[in-house]
Parts: sequence; structure tokens; C-alpha cells
Amino acid sequence: MATIDFGGVKETVITRKEFPISRARRVLKNETIAIIGYGVQGPAQALNLKDNGFNVIIGQSKEFIKDWNRAKADGFVPGKTLFEIEEAAKQATVIQVLVSDAAQKAIWPKLKKCLNPGDALYFSHGFSVVYSDLTKVIPPDFVDVIMVAPKGSGTSVRRNFLTGAGINSSYAVYQDYTGRAEERCLALGIGVGSGYLFPTTFEKEVYSDLTGERGVLMGALAGIMEAQYDVLRQNGHSPSEAFNETVEELTQSLIRLVDENGMDWMYSNCSATAQRGALDWRPKFKKATLPLFKDLYKSVKSGAETQRVLRVCGGKNYKERLDKELSAMGNSEMWLAGKAVRTLRPKTTGKGITKATKGVAGRKSN
Repeated sequence: MATIDFGGVKETVITRKEFPISRARRVLKNETIAIIGYGVQGPAQALNLKDNGFNVIIGQSKEFIKDWNRAKADGFVPGKTLFEIEEAAKQATVIQVLVSDAAQKAIWPKLKKCLNPGDALYFSHGFSVVYSDLTKVIPPDFVDVIMVAPKGSGTSVRRNFLTGAGINSSYAVYQDYTGRAEERCLALGIGVGSGYLFPTTFEKEVYSDLTGERGVLMGALAGIMEAQYDVLRQNGHSPSEAFNETVEELTQSLIRLVDENGMDWMYSNCSATAQRGALDWRPKFKKATLPLFKDLYKSVKSGAETQRVLRVCGGKNYKERLDKELSAMGNSEMWLAGKAVRTLRPKTTGKGITKATKGVAGRKSN
């Protein structure tokens, strides 16, 4: 374990140096890992584990034929490494429950019957266990209950694994029946491709995750983008100009500078005009949004967000509703403008420098 100073607060994290893949293989050498659900996180974690040399099988309902066929296309063989959910769970010693939160509630009664003493029940989100009064997901006392929660989408988990970068993950042990729960958890965390692992609890993971998704990571980000785009358009700016100043420059330039060395470094690599404006307006945005984030956290902690997720996502016509909502977003002027902008991006040379911009600094860096 490594002790790292996070802005004056010291935390203990697990890196690949402290827990190498060779150790993870030894810990799990006699385990059969069943990935339950081949939708969002399932493919990435399954393929990463498989590529890392672990014994992986898939549990996926044929009812969702698209996911079943995707698992087949990825090399999993029906009857050998690809099964219906219950059959996979019966064969496995580690059951990774990676279906959606609403689906976990639906399949739990059948899944619970497949658990054997000493099995490890693995989640990538604490939702179902923390809100067990609503989901009825109450693990039996004869299994380990563990969590590895990658801080990114399944696409990012797989992409970062293939580049060798890995993706940060939190981990937690909810129940240690075998005395090996933490060791199994860390081995799985390294196996799925984590860059480093930091400890949490099921409860804290849920509260932070639901707040982040509704806030900065997705909900707030999309909302403030739409607000700025609308103001620019209402004041006569073209869709191209409004989109570039709202989204394109953020995603293609500035956020990459933040990723490299932090927000202050990004500021220092922008023009004096940009720096001064950002520094002056930052506290105003914080003041305006802080009450909203407090309301959001309160809604998460009270369970109100969970109740809404289970009610809405568990509805019979949810897929149709989701498709309609995403279609409305994708077909809005802002994101149609984005689609057009993406087609105009210069092609890369394969060395990370575009032909059109080689040797030319961005205007914000002048």
C-alpha cells in the first residue's frame, strides 16, 4: 500500500506496484469468474480479466439478444463460456453483478439461489446493497460481498486497459465470510485494469457516484453547456461558433490541459484575458450552484434518487422513453452542430499531431 498526500490529506491507495498482476493471478488461480450482464461495464471487465489470464464466463439472458450476440462476437462460446444468468452463477466462485441497478432488483431472487458458501458476490456500484430496503438485495451471510467501482464508463475501462493506462477505481469490502474478501477484491480490481485503487465503503461510493453523475460528470455539464449555447445563439452567434466556444474547445483542448497538470496549469497556459475572466467568474458560478449541489446530495442521501431510478427504469416502457429522450438530445441544434463539427476535425498523422495544426499553437495558449 502507498500513502499519498491528496492536498494535505493523506490517503492509502493500492497501485500495480504494491499488488502486481502476478499476485492477482495467484489469488484467483482457482476461481471461476462469472460476469453477470454484458451491457455497459460487463464487456470491458470481462475482456480485461480474460486478457489478463483469468477464467471468465458470461451470464447473459438470451432475452436481450443484442448483448448475447455481442458476447459471442467477443469470443465467448455458448455452452462453454457463455450461459444464461443462473447457469453461469452456479458454475462460478466469483459472481460479478454488472447488470443495471433496476435489473439487479429483478434478477436477485433467482441469483441468490445460485450462491454457494464461500462465493464472492461482486458489485461495481453499491446501489443495490445500500438501498436494500428498496431493492431487496440482501446478500446471505455465507458469501464475501465486495466492490470494485471503476471511475469511468465501460468504454473507458476497456480503452484505457488497451493503452496500458488503466482507470482509477474505488474498492470496498461489505462482508468478509472467507477471511479473503479484501485480497480477492484487490485482485479483481487489478484484474479489471485499475490504474490504482482507493478504499471506500458501499455507502460512500453510492453517495459520491450518484452526486457526480447528476452533477459535474453528466447532468450539470450537459445543462450548463446547453445554457451557454442558447445564450450565444439568442445573441446572433452561428451554431458553429456557439458549439466551438461551448463544447469543442473544452473537449479538444482545455480539458486535456487540466488532465495533464491541473486547472491552475490550464489557466496559466491561456491568454491573460481568459485567465482574468475565468478567475473572476469562477466564484460566481460556485455561489450559484452550491445550493443546487447541496439539494442534490440531500436527495441522494435520503434515497429519493434511488426511488425514482427504480420506479422509472423498472417501467415496462422505459427503453422507449430513454430512446426518445436521447433522440431529443441528439437531434437538438447544439448536438447536430457538434456532429457537423466532428466531421470537420483534421485527420491525425498517427503521432498525436494533426496535419493541419502541426507546429501551430492553439489561440488560447498564446
